[in-house]
Amino acid sequence: MSNQIYVGTRKGIFTIERQPNSSEWKISQVDFLGAPVPMLLQDPRDGALYAALDHEHFGPKLHRSDDGGQYWEECAVPAYPVEDANDSQSGNEGDAKKAPSLREIWCLETGGTDEPGLLWAGTIPGGLFRSTDRGASWQLIESLWNRPEREFWFGGGKDEAGIHSICVDPRDSKHITLGISCGGVWVTRDGGESWSCHADGMWAAYLPPENKNDPNLQDVHRLVNCRSSPDIFWNQHHNGIFRTTDDCGSWHEIKDVSPSSFGFATAVHPNDPDTGWFVPAVKDECRVPVDAKFVVTRTRDGGKSFDVLTDGLPQEHAYDIVFRHGLDVDDSGAHLVTGSSTGALWISDNDGDSWNCLSTHLPQIYCVRFAHSQ
Repeated sequence: MSNQIYVGTRKGIFTIERQPNSSEWKISQVDFLGAPVPMLLQDPRDGALYAALDHEHFGPKLHRSDDGGQYWEECAVPAYPVEDANDSQSGNEGDAKKAPSLREIWCLETGGTDEPGLLWAGTIPGGLFRSTDRGASWQLIESLWNRPEREFWFGGGKDEAGIHSICVDPRDSKHITLGISCGGVWVTRDGGESWSCHADGMWAAYLPPENKNDPNLQDVHRLVNCRSSPDIFWNQHHNGIFRTTDDCGSWHEIKDVSPSSFGFATAVHPNDPDTGWFVPAVKDECRVPVDAKFVVTRTRDGGKSFDVLTDGLPQEHAYDIVFRHGLDVDDSGAHLVTGSSTGALWISDNDGDSWNCLSTHLPQIYCVRFAHSQ
């Protein structure tokens, strides 16, 4: 298993390490103290660590470290192109329209093992960017940005639509699947040259009845697929849990989930597509654990039944919520980590059966990642 965890928080990155010959974990390093870090990525291909920062007044920034965080180099950030200066809607001919503003780098993922240096970034507003030089420059994927359906996307948990989930098929690096809030699931099979929406079978409780099945308006909270069975995806949706076993050809709802099917985070076992974990809350209007008991739910049979995991988790007066990227499973599938909106951090070494609290007083946690062994 990994003996190191990276935690992106409201006030910096915390590196937490397991102590030698011990089950104890300690904070070993703090980077960017005081700055919000909504997204982290360690590239297993070369070990590089990336940190997306949100300096609020100064805007989003991106940094890379090639030595485990000892030294950080600032990279470029995704930027939207200025629109055509002669656009008839620009008011005055020759005056360029103002470019959309990057609000947040909401997702960072690597390209395939056959694409060294290639990175993907999902942003708010809902743009997808590609870098072929380890973040030194970024290119907007205009084939998605210019889709007419994007006009109807809207904000879910954020004020604007955003891309928060990027799944690269390990068998084919040109096959990429996106989760968008609120914009459904989008798929390319040619590296981003063309796209199609694949959210058939989902439904949205927040839409009028005549629009609730519109695939382009679904609020996907988090989208993950199984490393060993990439055609099988789990989707924590705004009003339920959905699963597909045919590469997003059709989705079916997982029903009768106790204590709730509402939540944001999900993880799937890398070698068992029937095993997934979720962190439930009451509902949209009340984003706290059901009965103030913090639990993780787990299915081992593709959603037919669920275990409610409580050992080591607070079972009274718990009001934590776990954000979209606040749950991770390591490469073995046996070890999990989850961090909450109130700065609590738990780890499990036994598939979620029991949890060990590593901290209760970190800043608000946005993202957790197990480090990859080098």
